[in-house]
Amino acid sequence: MTLARTGTTPDTHPADDYTAPFPARAVVWNGPGKGLSIEDVVLDPPGPGEVAVRMLASGVCHSDLHILDDDWDLPSPLVMGHEGAGIVVALGPGVGRHPEDPRVGDRVVLAWTAPCGRCARCADGDGHLCAAPVGGDHRTSPDQVRVRRTDGTPLGIHCGIGTMSTHQVVAAEAAVRVDPRLPATQASLVGCAITTGVGAALWTAGVEPGDEVVVIGLGGVGLSAVMGAALAGASRVIGVDREQAKLDLALRVGATHGVLATDDAQTTAAVRELCDDGPDHVIEAIGLTSTIELATRLVRPGGTTTLVGLTRAGATAALDTYQFVFSGARIVASIYGSAVPSTAFPRLVRHAIEGQLPIDAIVSQEIALDDVAAAFDAMRRREGARQVIVFG
Repeated sequence: MTLARTGTTPDTHPADDYTAPFPARAVVWNGPGKGLSIEDVVLDPPGPGEVAVRMLASGVCHSDLHILDDDWDLPSPLVMGHEGAGIVVALGPGVGRHPEDPRVGDRVVLAWTAPCGRCARCADGDGHLCAAPVGGDHRTSPDQVRVRRTDGTPLGIHCGIGTMSTHQVVAAEAAVRVDPRLPATQASLVGCAITTGVGAALWTAGVEPGDEVVVIGLGGVGLSAVMGAALAGASRVIGVDREQAKLDLALRVGATHGVLATDDAQTTAAVRELCDDGPDHVIEAIGLTSTIELATRLVRPGGTTTLVGLTRAGATAALDTYQFVFSGARIVASIYGSAVPSTAFPRLVRHAIEGQLPIDAIVSQEIALDDVAAAFDAMRRREGARQVIVFG
């Protein structure tokens, strides 16, 4: 992938005064067919209810590749990234009045959907399904724009947090304080992959001690689901993937078995050999209609298929509804691991610090902002689990 660059050396842009517009350097998606660029940009100072964050690390997620491939209808141009950790460097008016508010100097993980805390879904404890999440419009409406090109062109912010930037201005609700003892490269992944995957096993599927669990697709989210199933006490955690290297990695982070997938028949036979009646849970973490269909066929009668992987918009999967009804099985969808970031992020970071979540194992490479195009190329080749941009 070729990448346009403008301005100065990446990763090293200082910003000391946050009371006036200040500089940053960011990865910008320019729209369908127009690719990426790395640019000098200008950020507004944090407004009411906002904070400025100096980014420390940003994961490169497969969802970002969906954007590059025009699989989703998103506004452009857009500052990329939705998985990151940083340090709060400035507070907007009104922030800091409440004990839970971030403070200057806090290590934070940014949440790509921050519940409003006021709607009926939030009141029911389903903040991941919030009707009006902070940053939900990618901050493209005129009153929400916080970042511009040097010529004044407004830029959207992916999921309201745009983590592939040396600095960012976000809603205070999206900046969740965490224990700074966890290295930023690992903490950044709590912002998406870890919460999405671990949460899918713990909070959406509800894996219990002794359960048998199959995870299809061992990228960052799938490996996180493996960690979550192991943390829940599953007796068997079976990873399924086409790459032997990813199966080996799954065994390092909590899988008990690995199945090298060559075709559906072979995969089904291998799983049945390990789980006579089928597994209690199948977690699909790729987002392909073919693997979604496979997942519903693998699960035992009365078991649960949990869909985590995101497909392209408009994709449909086939289901033998007659057989499925008589199986008594369930299909559930998992968005953000059914997590509320304000409580989930600190908990997951604590698990990692205590050695219960081996996040370090899935950080396949630390890269500079300038290397993001190569990271996407590696992702297309299915190399590694998670590449993480580290800011200077």
